[in-house]
Amino acid sequence: MEPDDPATVGPYRLVAQLGSGGMGRVYLGYSPSGRKVAIKVIRPEYVQDPAFRQRFAREVIASRAVSGFFTAGVVDADPEGLRPWLATAYIPGPSLQRAVQKSGPFPERSVRALGAALVEALTAIHAANLIHRDLKPANVLLAQDGPRVIDFGISRLSEHSGLTLTGTTIGSPGYMSPEQIQGLRIEPSSDVFSLGSVLAYAATGTSPFGEASVPALLYRVVNEQPDLQAVPTGLRDLIGWCLAKKAADRPELPALMHALTGGRSPVELLAPGWLPEPWQGEEEEGGPGSSGEGASRPGAFTRTAVSPAVRASSTAPATIRAAPGTVQEAR
Repeated sequence: MEPDDPATVGPYRLVAQLGSGGMGRVYLGYSPSGRKVAIKVIRPEYVQDPAFRQRFAREVIASRAVSGFFTAGVVDADPEGLRPWLATAYIPGPSLQRAVQKSGPFPERSVRALGAALVEALTAIHAANLIHRDLKPANVLLAQDGPRVIDFGISRLSEHSGLTLTGTTIGSPGYMSPEQIQGLRIEPSSDVFSLGSVLAYAATGTSPFGEASVPALLYRVVNEQPDLQAVPTGLRDLIGWCLAKKAADRPELPALMHALTGGRSPVELLAPGWLPEPWQGEEEEGGPGSSGEGASRPGAFTRTAVSPAVRASSTAPATIRAAPGTVQEAR
């Protein structure tokens, strides 16, 4: 905890900082009954911004509408307070990003179990008329009873889009869909593309579009085919299906679930031991907003300014990937 961190938020006692991002800080807290929660507190500089408060209030409403087992549920919130905050269930376990960085790629059976759980999570999110928009390894936490999808801070109700600034795209380079990068209409199939990238990361330890500058990554996602050579052969076609450039060519979630499970119950895949010992983490590592390089903070999102050149079709010149300032990450 830092000197300026609060000791309490609402009825919750704060004991540790889990992470910090552009929009706020996330703490490990305890309820009066001793239950652990992850509490996101908005930075003071944002609380006077009516548009930000509106976005945060919508996040609270949206998050409460999602009730899937493989999502971190909202347990309490005060979007109207002097320092707005949101409390979610604490998830004991590391992020997928940290687990893979620490212990390497998952075995195929664990990737399939992970995928089945994430499909179920996205099904719950989409049933609430939401699109996640920022599914990535840092936003997946690994608990013993299955993964959890976190960070609905950039999710938007499907029929409303007024809070996105003109000329910007919200998401994480390397895991965004082509249509998201190009500023086109976003459908649930955009999350399927992101899921494919997440599964490729779990299976190989790297994004299917590699490591590069933001402009290069955005260009590759829109115009180049993913590199799936290191993906196990049993998963390669499935992941490639998710990563189809055209949204209409991607699988629907029920078809994807069947492809992942072979008709078996997802519960069977997520039986004890679904996550082998080397990839398990200590409880203190987990929870929405786990600390560490690239860790997710609930409500902290990447807003990337996208140039018209990157928004264009596959005829965009290859030099765009090296053009300084063409695409830049904003706060």
